Amino acid sequence: MPQFDITIAGELNLDLILYGLPEQLIPERELLAKEMSLTLGASSGIVAHNLAALGSRVGFYSKIGKDAMGDIALQRLSEAGVDVSRVQRASDGTNTGLTVILQHGKWRNILTYLGTIAQLKYEDLDFEYLSSARHFHLCSYYLQAGLRPRVPELFQKLKAAGLSVSLDTNDDPEGTWQGGLQEALRYVDVFLPNEREAKQAAGTEDLEEAAAKLSQVVGVVVVKVGADGSIARRGQERVSSPGVKVKVTDPVGAGDSFDAGFVSEYVKGASLEQCLRAGNLAGAYSTTAAGGTEAFRDRERLKAFWREHS
Repeated sequence: MPQFDITIAGELNLDLILYGLPEQLIPERELLAKEMSLTLGASSGIVAHNLAALGSRVGFYSKIGKDAMGDIALQRLSEAGVDVSRVQRASDGTNTGLTVILQHGKWRNILTYLGTIAQLKYEDLDFEYLSSARHFHLCSYYLQAGLRPRVPELFQKLKAAGLSVSLDTNDDPEGTWQGGLQEALRYVDVFLPNEREAKQAAGTEDLEEAAAKLSQVVGVVVVKVGADGSIARRGQERVSSPGVKVKVTDPVGAGDSFDAGFVSEYVKGASLEQCLRAGNLAGAYSTTAAGGTEAFRDRERLKAFWREHS
């Protein structure tokens, strides 16, 4: 029996979220936020944390700095039940990454200090550890500059070892959507973009066309469409699932939480409908508290939410 259900190699950092700022950030003025939250961040970290909260056995590979931010991030993952024995500390003095999110109602500014986010490399990985699972998940394809050049090779090797593979690229800060993505997608079983990312990756402004085009390369294409829920394409098969209505506190990390919900069911062999529903539930539940993981730290509330909406 594999040691883990899912292994993840990726970035780990904190999110500093400021709420209630003026919409116009005037230079040279001291602008006051009404509220703030310091939470576990990074798409990889959020997915790992929330997968563990949903009951999956998760092994995590990352690199952080020798600083207090790294300590906090590591502690949060460990408390959730994620195996962090392979998380490394940077030896060159680079600090743990940090994302500052300026939340303005329905939109936000996202400012990221990469720090150690881009330092993890293929050579750092223990393949035996990563392959001791049924499934491998990768996030933040474009932020992981150190690992990205050999991601297709990594995927191919994991597939040969019998694992299924999922990918959520998240945004491409340069907006090119190149960098070997098409080659990497050849080895991906489940691709998990949001609507804008799907269109960018496929090179079209039509969502249905994008999903159909991507499904010619990837086994299952899953597109997150916000409050409207999600859709999936598997060959000619198209499945959709409506969103779950909740009172939204904070949308940060909802897409990553969706990934956790979907993958947690996918590795169990659930149907596409069940996987989409679990993804929608996890994404919606995430928005009921600040940041991408805070809601999942309350296990009893999580169970109650699942019972109420399942």
